[in-house]
Amino acid sequence: MKIHEYQGKAVLRKFGVKVPDGEPAFTPEEAVSIGNRLGYPCVVKAQIHAGGRGKGGGVKLAKDRDECKDLAEKMLGMTLVTHQTGPEGRVVKRVLIEQGMNLEGAREMYLAVVMDRESQRPVVMASSAGGVDIEETAAKNPKAILKQYVDPAVGFQAFQARQIAFGLGLPNTVVGQAVQFIRALYEAFEKTDSSLLEINPWMLTADGVLYALDAKINFDDNALDRHPDLRAYRDLDEEEPLEVEASKHSLNYIKLPGGNVGCMVNGAGLAMATMDIIKLAGGMPANFLDVGGGANADQIRNAFRILMADKDVKAVFINIFGGILRCDVLAEGVIAAVRDLGVKVPIVVRMKGNKEELGKQMLLNSGLAFQTADNMMVAAKKVVATVSGAPASAKAKPASKARASAKGGRK
Repeated sequence: MKIHEYQGKAVLRKFGVKVPDGEPAFTPEEAVSIGNRLGYPCVVKAQIHAGGRGKGGGVKLAKDRDECKDLAEKMLGMTLVTHQTGPEGRVVKRVLIEQGMNLEGAREMYLAVVMDRESQRPVVMASSAGGVDIEETAAKNPKAILKQYVDPAVGFQAFQARQIAFGLGLPNTVVGQAVQFIRALYEAFEKTDSSLLEINPWMLTADGVLYALDAKINFDDNALDRHPDLRAYRDLDEEEPLEVEASKHSLNYIKLPGGNVGCMVNGAGLAMATMDIIKLAGGMPANFLDVGGGANADQIRNAFRILMADKDVKAVFINIFGGILRCDVLAEGVIAAVRDLGVKVPIVVRMKGNKEELGKQMLLNSGLAFQTADNMMVAAKKVVATVSGAPASAKAKPASKARASAKGGRK
């Protein structure tokens, strides 16, 4: 779960991490009221779940009351496009009004705590190249990124924080403050069950004070039951509407830009393999959709409704392994959904496992124009062909022949 910068800074304050004073505003009048309290100049920062806001025109300095109001009026309601939003951008519905900082003689750095999949441990990363795209720095000069891996059994140690401080070349007079700052940041990461906590830029002012000038935090949503206070930070306006709707029905759905083949699969591994094989067949998957092993006919119907709500979907590939989710239950839900929704796009179904024969017979007897296949690649080529208008390069067996071949063994 992603949160806004101002929310992230509120979390960091609770752990003693020093951040500039600031408050969110939802109207120009609120922005002026906050600016008057903080004093001018102040910074007006658009709040969306994406980085690169400064380059996109979403971070501006207001020298006085009138400029603060003018900037807030321009930002609120604007569509902000950054390298992380994609060309469609995001609509700004709130701004952060923050105290102006004297950047003369200041030093900008980078500091983050993330989960490292390769080592299966948290890693604290830092770089003297702050305030820029850290991905570009890491690609061009990997040695510029300092890393300290954390053993979960012993936690993040003070000597590791000192190594980061010395590695960044911080003045000796600041090392103690830096150690306290980095350890507080790690404590916030650990105690909130975060998957990412990033400060860019991490600023050292000319008078020797360290600040988190920006804050990006992602929480592990599997752990949110332990953090009801953090769950309240969720902003549904910043999430894909279809993903929000899917979460209401316990469906694991992610929309993929540029795709036109809707996927409905049970099991995350099979879902990823299904997307891969659609690409291999020359198509583009429109989504990741795992209906889960324990899905019922009603969930299947809701899943289909969400697929059909995506106007980019021109065909649907249903790939089910019948285990806990029986093939006949899947067939029942799909048939009901197609009838209820009046689905017009082609549907290719590949099912294997528990109650497979019954499920195939139900599809055959439904009177609806389902296409079936026993083999994943055959099914993928068929669904891609329906989208492209070209004939499939491999022909699937009709349901009757599939039943006969199933008796002799499975492919």
